[in-house]
Amino acid sequence: MRFEQFLIDNAAAHAAKTALITDRKRLRYDEFDRLSSQLAASLSRNGVKRNDRVLVFMDNCWEAAVSIFAVLKAGATFSPINSSTKADKLAYIIGDCEAAAILTQAKLMPVVGDARALAGDAMLFVASTAAPNGQVPAGATAFDTCLEGEPQPVVHGGIDVDLAMLIYTSGSTGRPKGVMMTHRNIDAASGSITTYLRNQHDDIILNVLPLAFDYGLYQLLMAVRLGATLVLEKSFAFPHAIFERIREEGVTGFPLVPTMAAMILQMRDLEPGFLPSLRYLSNTAAALPPAHIARLRELFPGARLYSMYGLTECKRCTYLPPEELDRRPGSVGIAIPNTEAFVVDDEGKRVPPGVPGELVIRGPHVMQGYWRNDASTERMLRPGPHPWEKVLYTGDLFQADAEGFLYFVGRKDDIIKTRGEKVAPKEVETVLHSHPGIAEAVVLGVPDPVLGHAIAALVVRSDQTLSDKDIIRHCSRHLEDFMVPKVVEFRIELPKTDTGKVSRRLAAETMEPAE
Repeated sequence: MRFEQFLIDNAAAHAAKTALITDRKRLRYDEFDRLSSQLAASLSRNGVKRNDRVLVFMDNCWEAAVSIFAVLKAGATFSPINSSTKADKLAYIIGDCEAAAILTQAKLMPVVGDARALAGDAMLFVASTAAPNGQVPAGATAFDTCLEGEPQPVVHGGIDVDLAMLIYTSGSTGRPKGVMMTHRNIDAASGSITTYLRNQHDDIILNVLPLAFDYGLYQLLMAVRLGATLVLEKSFAFPHAIFERIREEGVTGFPLVPTMAAMILQMRDLEPGFLPSLRYLSNTAAALPPAHIARLRELFPGARLYSMYGLTECKRCTYLPPEELDRRPGSVGIAIPNTEAFVVDDEGKRVPPGVPGELVIRGPHVMQGYWRNDASTERMLRPGPHPWEKVLYTGDLFQADAEGFLYFVGRKDDIIKTRGEKVAPKEVETVLHSHPGIAEAVVLGVPDPVLGHAIAALVVRSDQTLSDKDIIRHCSRHLEDFMVPKVVEFRIELPKTDTGKVSRRLAAETMEPAE
């Protein structure tokens, strides 16, 4: 079915239940349903049609959540855009998907104005009643105006193979690409994830990740699917305030990324079990180092910890059942329910256990392709085991153990060749993260006239007395000689993408040039 039906059904069954909690507003399911229907009707009256693309350019706020479901109810396709996006990138996205509308906030109007000047006009709504000067910006319609009147269902004739969302990748190399996901895709992904997380309708999930990041977005989608409650926060900049929020609301689920885990583990005043309501923690975006997994389990003894792997092109690929953490702390697990994951060589043939190769994903949550980008689509979606299907080639190197549990090796294009040997940065980073004085680390190759490339490590210290020689000695005890970093540089923080993931590309750009 179309995904907005989950909101409609839960509003009918649990009208008074709290659906969404933000710093400014709490919405019951019936309120959430009514507001999104009112906005959908307004979008329709103003020309938004079935399968049109509508940008949701907002931070984490109640208006963003309402906007996403309003776009779906209007029969259109939503595209969540990170609120930190600059005008030139926004202009590119507007032009690339031919956006019919932009739902935004008054504080982001200068960026939208500049983008529209570059890309040409799109219909525009603003998610605040007024700009700071008390006036609705020129060319915009006040969000509150769109929520007036009785909600009338929009009859659009859409079905579940229509595009539900278009998510633009971060664009770390070249222009961002729009990942096309149908209602059927997100139904399959959200159903699989809520199954292995053992989510329930009485879960209270806290999300600090941007709704423009698919990991953050799915917290909203999964909560609405279940009829659960989502506590939506703007960031993890003030962890103690977030912890207090978890206690106040009785939060049961807390999705993390590795940078958040690193922040938590640097805090010295936390006692094990200090957030007793938590039932589970989850991690994706990048693999958690085994040392961080062990310390998180000590801090949250009553919570199940799910180590996961995924990518925007299929949302989620694998998860490690928490009962396997002791035996396989370095694994990202097995395929999620109703999914097949396998490792192949350069010719597309499956490889035996222990042999690295590219991970391939087969399942109903695999994207339809990249928006108007056939060349990139053909690189990622290739013929599968059966004549009727395409499967997703992830571009990531994995190997499986004898029981089929998967281990991330690295990006195919991240592999460093040094002294004639191949080095996966992830393997070196795991050793670095095992040192108690290191909070975060990223490894990359830098040109070297003798070695071809030398191994370099950028490190954030939690122990300021730690020296580069200490780190090299630590690595020498755990790694083969050719894998030991030759260069160690200290940083106050590591460069990250908009989604909070450490960026190897940006890290390379900050390296000091070799003498």
